[in-house]
Amino acid sequence: MNQNNLSVLFLLKKDKTNQKGTCPIYCRITYLKKRKQFSIGEFINPLEWNAKGQKASSKTISNQQINLQLDIITANIKKAHLQLQTSDAEYGVTEILNKYLGKTEKKEEKVVSYFQKFLKRQLKLIGKDLKLSTWKKSEYVCNDVSAFIKSKYGENDYSLEKLNQSFLTDFEYYLKTVKSQKQVTVNKAIQRLRKPVKMAVAEGYLNKDPFVLHKPGRVRKQVVFL
Repeated sequence: MNQNNLSVLFLLKKDKTNQKGTCPIYCRITYLKKRKQFSIGEFINPLEWNAKGQKASSKTISNQQINLQLDIITANIKKAHLQLQTSDAEYGVTEILNKYLGKTEKKEEKVVSYFQKFLKRQLKLIGKDLKLSTWKKSEYVCNDVSAFIKSKYGENDYSLEKLNQSFLTDFEYYLKTVKSQKQVTVNKAIQRLRKPVKMAVAEGYLNKDPFVLHKPGRVRKQVVFL
């Protein structure tokens, strides 16, 4: 990417002038014709602002400090841009701003891929806190979830953020009709699916458990006469 595509400008928000007659200084980042701006937390008298030079014009100590802060902000934004340039990920003005502000965005996770990561972590517990047979049952459920998503949505995976009670209801129906599973088996499958979902909540990929209202289906016990 051409470094010249990045522009860092400073401007005053005169419509937000306070009772002291000073207004906030904003920083505007422009990259590939997209803009983002934010307040730098400093105020200045408009008469002491050099709009063309984008800096405080008077030589008071407070204004010298403002100019120093403007230089630091510009340098850090360019540093954030350079770091993104050297990465393989695609980015825009929002990512540049977030990088400068120190905000880290977690990559969107998918149901099947996250379930597989969960299984990979659990694999290390086999022989310690987990039996191989128990792990394989969870793997079967992961495969069933993958097949369900392919059948229901025509996709290889499904966003974790889109999970809701309807997804679980449809999955339960799928297990009963397509997989011919009995209610007791379905209940166990849903129980195993909910484990990685709860882990996703704990890790911050989900704000809350989308299946919190779920109640296991009633299992009818058959009386065997001897």
